[in-house]
Amino acid sequence: MRILHTESSTGWGGQENRTMNELVTMRERGHELAVLSRPGARIIERAKELGFPTFAVDMRGAIDFPNVLRLRSAIKRFGADIVNTHSGRDTQLAGLAARTLFNRPRIVRTRHLALPITSKFTYSVLPDHVVTVSKYVENYLVEAGVPRPGITTIPTGVDFARYDRSTVAGNLRQELGLAADTLLVGTVAILRAKKGHAEILDAAPEVLKRFPKAHFVFAGDGPQTANLQARIAADGLDGRIHLLGLRRDVTNVLASLDVFVLPTHQEALGTAFIEAGAMGLPAVASNVDGVPEVIIDGQTGLLVPAQDGRALIEPICRLLGDPIFRRSMGANATEFVHRKFARETMAEGMERLYERLLEAR
Repeated sequence: MRILHTESSTGWGGQENRTMNELVTMRERGHELAVLSRPGARIIERAKELGFPTFAVDMRGAIDFPNVLRLRSAIKRFGADIVNTHSGRDTQLAGLAARTLFNRPRIVRTRHLALPITSKFTYSVLPDHVVTVSKYVENYLVEAGVPRPGITTIPTGVDFARYDRSTVAGNLRQELGLAADTLLVGTVAILRAKKGHAEILDAAPEVLKRFPKAHFVFAGDGPQTANLQARIAADGLDGRIHLLGLRRDVTNVLASLDVFVLPTHQEALGTAFIEAGAMGLPAVASNVDGVPEVIIDGQTGLLVPAQDGRALIEPICRLLGDPIFRRSMGANATEFVHRKFARETMAEGMERLYERLLEAR
């Protein structure tokens, strides 16, 4: 099959990461894949690095007929059997472009987010089928009026070959000039308000008071960077909370941690939790949306109410203070995510769906 993935977002986050994992795994299964996004998009840069064909089209708005024609041309040049869209704007534009073609490709929209939908048209009319990353998102779409038979949940898959502690240095302590026995609590996420970094800062002073050798690290960049820097300085936590910026060595960061914390306000599933579990980390997470599909409370992590920084204190301290409990929960997390969220399992599910849609054509 020839599969073209479209993405109108220019940034990098969980949905772009999932898309790249699907690209790589489906290529390994013998299919031809390409990426279409806006000029300068990070997913185009990553795709080029990995040898995938790419197309750059500036999708300026939902009503953008010149770029609908450009998208149509790109779809024809690639000879796509499947067009898999990932965001609202590219679904509207690429969906319209694909539907004007003779013997057109099948259109699949992947819904990555746990947010209210803005256009039922882009779920019920433009695509031939919708893929959701969690049952939570599937149920939300059904409640919003999207017919369930047109939806399939295929959880995000991760390349577990990258998450082997024996092959990852885990040298963040040395990089930061910290002692070898430093306890590291950390998160890997874009620095947006809804990821809950501010709640971590609410909990941090008490945790650091109880564990003087502990430090916090935030890997990622985003619009909250300046606010978090100011808050850390105002609270006198410089040197104890480290903003690492955007990291290409996420596995090294995770391998350095003792506890993973992400008190997100909204999360369709949470690839970051899957990656943390793969690296043997217990997680402290918000009990919202699709998160309980990844974090099994009391077994692979500890769930707390969302937007309550004080609620993070005891779970973090419990894990820091009990190494046996911490390692046992981390081992449970590894077993669980390997069983449910393998990259190959995701690719098999997408492949079966694509084949079914093409057979129906």
